[in-house]
Amino acid sequence: MDKREQTIKNMFSEIAGSYDTANSVLSLGIHHLWKNKLVDQTPLQPGDSCLDCATGTGDLALLFKKKVGPAGQVIGTDFCQEMLDEAPAKAEAQKLDITFQLADVTELPFEDNQFHSTSISFGIRNVENREKAYQEMARVTKSGGHVMVLEFGQIETPVIKQGYNFYSQKVLPFIGGLVSGKPKAYQYLNDSSQVFPCGEPFKNEVMATGAYQDVSVFPLSFGVAYIYKCQVL
Repeated sequence: MDKREQTIKNMFSEIAGSYDTANSVLSLGIHHLWKNKLVDQTPLQPGDSCLDCATGTGDLALLFKKKVGPAGQVIGTDFCQEMLDEAPAKAEAQKLDITFQLADVTELPFEDNQFHSTSISFGIRNVENREKAYQEMARVTKSGGHVMVLEFGQIETPVIKQGYNFYSQKVLPFIGGLVSGKPKAYQYLNDSSQVFPCGEPFKNEVMATGAYQDVSVFPLSFGVAYIYKCQVL
């Protein structure tokens, strides 16, 4: 793990306890709508298997388990143990049988073609070697299956862009700092989102790996976030 990745891991370990609260406050709950939309667009049937990378406190894994049902398998992985520690209690409270384990998305400890679908939500921009992550997620996903990505983007509409930029640059770090006690973590959220490739540039980056046959792009909330539906070769 390089210095940047270790810094990010330490940051998430420090905000793990307040992560869910901060997300709901800062997004006004909209991130739940985005995650539900991603799950709705994921071609999974009852009994299928799903891997959720960078699962954090497990929100997306919970939604996928509800979709694949009791006969389906969901595994949630993250490289930060402190974030993962928050997930099992949430699954138990909803009586959902989900496996959570420590794993890096660039070195997934799973067999080739193991899952019907693999996902990563608000995690890919934190990965130093994104090409390796795309390849690993494709490797563990069945041929013709999908890697689903949910990530922040940038708004292009001028008036909306100005308002959102003010919020993300000034308000978000302040409120995030109040909730978590770690304002630098939410400054990082804004800074990393502003420079991360979105839309067609992201699609081109994924397709350049040669591991996918197609990537569909779906902007959310004027481009604040994007869903990418990446079909594996």
